[in-house]
Amino acid sequence: MNDIEKGKNTAIISYITIIGSVIAIFMNQDENKSNFASFHIRQALGIFLTFFLLGYPIGYFNSWMVSSAFWLFIFILWIYGFLGCLNNEKRIVPIVGDFYQKFFKNL
Repeated sequence: MNDIEKGKNTAIISYITIIGSVIAIFMNQDENKSNFASFHIRQALGIFLTFFLLGYPIGYFNSWMVSSAFWLFIFILWIYGFLGCLNNEKRIVPIVGDFYQKFFKNL
């Protein structure tokens, strides 16, 4: 069984809310560790943490244009990462994907 097949379910779970990312981290431990799953866990966790860390301050702008642009940006990142996962690809999400891979390199 190759690495992608072994880690695909874990990778998909990582994109289902931040709780799914935490569950996927525990699923991808020790002997079951998959590089494919680790890659997508880092991407998904980064997207969710970016949403939570930046969403609160952006809400203070009290502007529907700023808020909707932020929501659209996060949604596009999520769709891009999720579709890459479904297509068995390791595509780094635009703009922030390299940062996520470096920041969460231990996952």
